[in-house]
Amino acid sequence: MHVETYQAYRAALLPFFTLADDSAVQIAGYIALGEVLVARDGDAIIGHAQVIETDDPGVFELKSMAVGEARQGEGIGRALVEATVALCREQGGRRLIVSTAAADTGNLRFYQRQGFRMERIVRDAFGPATGYAEGLLVDGIPLRDQVFLDRDLEADGER
Repeated sequence: MHVETYQAYRAALLPFFTLADDSAVQIAGYIALGEVLVARDGDAIIGHAQVIETDDPGVFELKSMAVGEARQGEGIGRALVEATVALCREQGGRRLIVSTAAADTGNLRFYQRQGFRMERIVRDAFGPATGYAEGLLVDGIPLRDQVFLDRDLEADGER
């Protein structure tokens, strides 16, 4: 398995983007932004990570990331995060943010294990007004609130 920059047509990665986000409206709004890294096993793409610049200089956002369900738990997500961190540092990044659903305890656990810390919560971020179906559940928990986490790229040497 190796991670590389993806230069081809991003619609080919739509299955990975839809693993990461339940809203086609939201995906359509950001799929073309930033840079995308892919994890490959031979020629097969097994995961992706999309990183975008924010309005705050030196702050990047890990906007979308997913690993194919059959390959989860193999360290591919960790490799994608580390490649994203390296890319951000190469571009002068000092901080990397990511957001996920408060209901998605698996994602919250994953990102904290990768050195991210809770930053803030946006209540009622997921619903029909933002392109998400009414009544969505994540592991039996209503999909409502969004959690932002961040990783200080300058302090990483202290971890």
